[in-house]
Amino acid sequence: MKVDLQLDGRPDEAASRAAELIACGADGLFTFEGPHDVFTPLTVVSTGAEPVDLMTNVAIALPRSPMHLAHAAYDLHLLSRGRFRLGLGSQTRVHIEKRYGGAWSRPAARMREVVLAVKAVLGSWQTGTPLRFEGEFTRHTLMPPTFVPGPNPYGVPEVCLGALGPIMTRTAAEVADGLLVMPFNSARHFAERTRPAIEEGLARAGRDAAQLAIYPQVIVAMGRTPSELEAAAVGARRLLAFYGSTPAYRPVLDVEGWGDLQPELNALSKRGQVTAMTELIDQRMLETIAVHGTPEECAAAIVARFGAVADRICCYFPGYAVDTAHIRDLVLELQTA
Repeated sequence: MKVDLQLDGRPDEAASRAAELIACGADGLFTFEGPHDVFTPLTVVSTGAEPVDLMTNVAIALPRSPMHLAHAAYDLHLLSRGRFRLGLGSQTRVHIEKRYGGAWSRPAARMREVVLAVKAVLGSWQTGTPLRFEGEFTRHTLMPPTFVPGPNPYGVPEVCLGALGPIMTRTAAEVADGLLVMPFNSARHFAERTRPAIEEGLARAGRDAAQLAIYPQVIVAMGRTPSELEAAAVGARRLLAFYGSTPAYRPVLDVEGWGDLQPELNALSKRGQVTAMTELIDQRMLETIAVHGTPEECAAAIVARFGAVADRICCYFPGYAVDTAHIRDLVLELQTA
């Protein structure tokens, strides 16, 4: 199993952080669109001597033009010598409208068009065919030679889509090159909700399973000493509480019988009571949605959850400082599982 690790921190620290993670044996690095731009750190590290795969996980697509996304994907694929994957996500309505100042409606339909439009632009550049994409939400019918970069010598990068609910998951299976399985998930939710939606999407599009890569993401709470394990648990529980407070993530809680927790977490979040939210995430929830334990225990839990459906995993360590030696042990365990 290949392992992608989150390239976190500030862009001016990206090169040194990337070196640390690559030294741990990482097969790839991914960025999350949080406090900093999602593309900039990857640009910083893309020309490094050590060959490593790069991915946005995820770039928020709805406020951006597919043309902007295509340019970023083309250039990063070029800089990284063919090692870039464009991972896209929709975010939630409140963030799109109130944080990004964008338009929100029918997110799965919009994301379908974004993926297809980005592919159309990249394909036009690669083959020289006229660009003519006309959708319901976006149109791209003008591509003068001045603005054509020409074929990418490394080919066309993958365009992946992050999804949790059945409609978005089905959409990813229909049109994307890869499905980014959201980290707020469980083995039962993946089996009962995600896999049937994948199969339905593939069938609708007349695709087979080999045409869709599956890239699960896992929240890892890892340590060896009691103090390390406690610090890791607190960091992961805080993130799980944040995810769990969002209505879009309630289906995962519903599957596990914890659906009533979502409105309680949401009410606490609106009052800024982060500690109280974190305390509602018990050990069983932590181990069901995230993984918790030593590097060996975490690797075993990841393989048990996703080993049958994916040969690549995205791991990140939220809200706590993890020893790089532990990361190295985790990566080795997963790569040799």
